Amino acid sequence: MVRTGVILMNRRHFIEKTAALTTGLTGITVAGSLLGADNDRRKSDHTAGKMINKLSPPADGKIPVAFAISQDVTLIDFAGPWEVFNNVMVPEHGGNMDAQMPFELYTVGESTEEIHSGALRLIPNFSYANVPRPKIVVIPAQRGSDALHKWLREVSKTADVTMSVCTGAFQLARAGLLSGLPATTHHDFIAKFEKEFPDIQVKRGVRFVESNEKISTAGGLSSGIDLALHVVERYFDRAAAERTAAYMEYQGKGWMV
Repeated sequence: MVRTGVILMNRRHFIEKTAALTTGLTGITVAGSLLGADNDRRKSDHTAGKMINKLSPPADGKIPVAFAISQDVTLIDFAGPWEVFNNVMVPEHGGNMDAQMPFELYTVGESTEEIHSGALRLIPNFSYANVPRPKIVVIPAQRGSDALHKWLREVSKTADVTMSVCTGAFQLARAGLLSGLPATTHHDFIAKFEKEFPDIQVKRGVRFVESNEKISTAGGLSSGIDLALHVVERYFDRAAAERTAAYMEYQGKGWMV
């Protein structure tokens, strides 16, 4: 049984050993891209032609990230973005590890009772009734519920980013948060998505779509890593996202828009 949100190994201690190395990476090539690249707002196919603003981290404290999970949640859909946000380091934020790691992660469900992802058993950290207010919400593929949709409608009002991964886009759509907007989902479910939600501008062949400045949808499975790295870049800069990708040994470039 895994109580999500509890670090099972002391990763921070390990990262501390590599902090000097990753801090010194600025100006060398990682995954084929130059660190320290221009961080201005960009326009690309990923954003459906929109200019997406950068995000501002809080002056004090961490950026809370809530992962909404329910029965049959797809593990990589939330574990991929979890590892991205969990491994971000911003050395200029301070001299100790806690200050340099800007995101605070937790899971939320209808209750704190056990749920399942195949044979894996998971226990959410919080219920919708007592979860701290997040600035980032991640919705992986899962069974979902009316309670989830109600919570998403409320929490998305104050979140900086509400992002789905894979068929988590169906949960956003059922919450009414994608109406009239561009979006994507797993390629095997594009036709179903279009049929069920004809008012959504469904995009094919992209890793993710930023529907607007607050709502984003990623395609299937590993594309959630790309969207999470892009969110990191929006908060900080490309160098921070590239350091994270390099630490994760992630060579995908789909997040670079």
